[in-house]
Amino acid sequence: MTLNFNPPHLLFVVGNYYPHIADELVAGATQAIEDVRGSFDVVKVPGVFEIPAVIAHADRSSHRPTGKSYDGYVALGCVIRGETSHYDYVCSESARALMDLSVEGLPIGYGILTVENESQALVRAKRDQKNKGKDAVEACLTLLATKRRLNLGGV
Repeated sequence: MTLNFNPPHLLFVVGNYYPHIADELVAGATQAIEDVRGSFDVVKVPGVFEIPAVIAHADRSSHRPTGKSYDGYVALGCVIRGETSHYDYVCSESARALMDLSVEGLPIGYGILTVENESQALVRAKRDQKNKGKDAVEACLTLLATKRRLNLGGV
């Protein structure tokens, strides 16, 4: 991906309930942002349900360790269906909250896997396969570029 603006600084917010899957998603996301000479910070939370709150807080506080705000956000994690309806609530509510933040103008790359089993998750998270962490960074960068092209500010 070629950027028509300065390399961005992103915040990766990682639901770490399945750390071996989360680590693979972060590895793919890291490669994607480094490919465009961007930078990033990582915040790990217990699960994907907590991701929207952290993104909202990070955007409101408008700082990172260097004192500048984040250009965009990447939500990473995994929810595997279990025996109860908990899966449905976690998936729908976290996705809804992230969409609400996105509609408010935050560039968010969505890299949360919602799968039936661990093998499905691993196929979507492995670095040498179709890594959804990488895809989420690319989506965030596309949103940043579109926002800039439409002169909507914030980038």
